[in-house]
Amino acid sequence: MTESSLKVVIAGAGVAALEAVLALRALARDPLSIEVVAPEPEFVYRPLAVAEPFLAGEALRFPLARLVEEAGATLRQSRVTRVDLRRREIDVEGGSSVSYDALLVALGAQLREAVRGALTFVGPDSSVALRKVLDQALEGDVRRIAFAVPAGVAWPLPLYELALLTRSLLVDHGAIDVDVLLVSPEAGPLALFGREASDALAELLDARGVTCHHSAVPLSFEGGVLRTAPDGAIEADAVVALPHLVGPRLAGLPSDAHGFVPIDEHCSVGSGTDVYVAGDATTFPLKQGGIAAQQADVAAASIARLAGSPVELLSFRPVLRGLLLTGMAPRFLRSERGTSRSVVDTEPLWWPPAKIVGRYLAPFLASKLDLSVKASRPAAGAVPVELELEGGHWTHV
Repeated sequence: MTESSLKVVIAGAGVAALEAVLALRALARDPLSIEVVAPEPEFVYRPLAVAEPFLAGEALRFPLARLVEEAGATLRQSRVTRVDLRRREIDVEGGSSVSYDALLVALGAQLREAVRGALTFVGPDSSVALRKVLDQALEGDVRRIAFAVPAGVAWPLPLYELALLTRSLLVDHGAIDVDVLLVSPEAGPLALFGREASDALAELLDARGVTCHHSAVPLSFEGGVLRTAPDGAIEADAVVALPHLVGPRLAGLPSDAHGFVPIDEHCSVGSGTDVYVAGDATTFPLKQGGIAAQQADVAAASIARLAGSPVELLSFRPVLRGLLLTGMAPRFLRSERGTSRSVVDTEPLWWPPAKIVGRYLAPFLASKLDLSVKASRPAAGAVPVELELEGGHWTHV
């Protein structure tokens, strides 16, 4: 198979999909045929949605067709319904099919209510409802707001942002008597980043007046009481919770009990299939834009090799980065999964200091949209988003 003959189809149009298009264009020696299949008319930069209720930012939108074209692919606006591994085709709505030589599935996950009776924050669509709760707190009708992280949520950082931004808003408006609680099954604040970062965040939350209830699993909210497992009850006037995620359960591909697709270290669904999966659709427990971009890069390297490009085969070795909005100075967090190493800093640990860190996507979007947190300079030791490859996997200083 020659590079010019390779037809790549990418199902989905989120972070993983766009990162993969850009990575393939950078890695392939000759042009490839890349077609993105997705029903959405827009690409939504979702991480900034937490700032919308506070009038401090917004989830920016960009016409998807234009963005895909500028990235170097074509867009077919349709929904993928099935993968035929034997025939190397995907079925799309309307009864037609699309053939592929290599397929990347980046369909993301679906959002479901996790804490019955709570306001489920799903992003931009929840801004108006949350703003109503905030207005009630400023007017004195809501005296206690609890932010709840349900069991199984693999990326709780947005809820910590909502709690800190809420507290900042209340203090700025003199509503200092309104209690802000954070309820989570974690052992400590954002424990997935490691002990050092978690301890630093615990100090920050305490200093800002956010009361934390850890090792508590939120279950339901009714009659002014948030029920938690194993046998807890926390009084509150309003509860804001993150959603539960379920996989796309795409016909023709293997999936676990929750609809997520299992992958190997090269983000492949199986040897000889030339089908890869990246982002929230995978069984990898952490669902986050930077992780999706790393998986897309791994998959893109394998596809580029299939096309004959002399690139190194990569293995997925996740490095976790998070930019925590606090209402004051943001916190930059970084850790390497499987190690005890973690870093937290008020100055950027990567550059440009965007919420979603992708080797190709972050610089690309920075040239199209203003997505970086305002910062005068990076911290000592910060690395550019264009990260180096070494030893067969992504390495980060």
